[in-house]
Amino acid sequence: MNMQPTESETVITEQETGTLPLLAVEDLQTYFFTDEGTVKAVDGASFEVLPGQTLGIVGESGCGKSITAKSILQIIDSPGQIVGGQVKLSLDGTESRNLLDMEPNGIEIRAIRGGEISMIFQEPMTSFSPVHTFGNQIVEAIRLHSSLDADEAHELAVDWMRRVGIPSPEQRMSEYAYQFSGGQRQRAMIAMALCTEPRILIADEPTTALDVTTQAQILDILQSLQKQNEMSILFITHDLGVIAEVADVVAVMYLGKVVEIGPVETIFASPKHPYTKALLSSMPTIDAAPRERMPSITGAIPHPQNRPSGCSFHPRCPSYMSDICGLKEPELMSVGTDQQASCFLYGRD
Repeated sequence: MNMQPTESETVITEQETGTLPLLAVEDLQTYFFTDEGTVKAVDGASFEVLPGQTLGIVGESGCGKSITAKSILQIIDSPGQIVGGQVKLSLDGTESRNLLDMEPNGIEIRAIRGGEISMIFQEPMTSFSPVHTFGNQIVEAIRLHSSLDADEAHELAVDWMRRVGIPSPEQRMSEYAYQFSGGQRQRAMIAMALCTEPRILIADEPTTALDVTTQAQILDILQSLQKQNEMSILFITHDLGVIAEVADVVAVMYLGKVVEIGPVETIFASPKHPYTKALLSSMPTIDAAPRERMPSITGAIPHPQNRPSGCSFHPRCPSYMSDICGLKEPELMSVGTDQQASCFLYGRD
């Protein structure tokens, strides 16, 4: 793959602070311009992914997690537009390229999609073509991002299906997506995403709607393949139990923004943002009394067209302060040695 930048691309050379992160998302903004108004689905999200690291993005439905992932690869559906921010990819740790400088349907970004960065979509049934066999689709992906001929690509595809635990892979290559069970489709999607050996895997709710046993198997496969290929994972989910198992770093999103970020052990042991605390308190625990009602977050996430003023979480926040929370928007700031949160409970003069 030709990774030399064109004149239109931004190249950033790190000279003072050492190795660059593999992926750096900075102040990403993705808006949907509808007849009813502007929906700010992602409104200033920032985070980094280091080589070999798993970054978990967690939050309620509607917080902008999936749109953030799609924005990285510039696969936003109309009327959505990326209106600001940068997505910097650094493959060698010394230079980075802003993916948002590339044409959304250009040769360079299409070489990165499925090549350097692959994605497991939330619903695999809608991600596979219903009129092509799975074998046709995975062989096409392999040949698009490699120099293998058809026979070599077929052999590699069968090998990947075997590696993700699909029985009788030679036979399944000639079958269609509807002939796979839910768990097998998810495994097939993993095989298709990893057959090009990407540097970064974006996993968008990869275990949603799967039974607990299949979910555990899928997570084991991802972690095993991550170690084999030294791959980074951007893991998107609303399930904090899954995050605790697979993530190294956690980014908590609320209404299009990252409101807290830090190592998984630190976040679970000492959450700082009231939203993070509320999410963790709503998890079932082994110490809970039988039939005891679990705590819940009051209210519902606001519609992005009707965002509250000031801190977006303040209408639901148990720590609401009337003199500031509804008037000003907090910035993400350090609240410890390796933890950041955007809340006026910290840093006030």
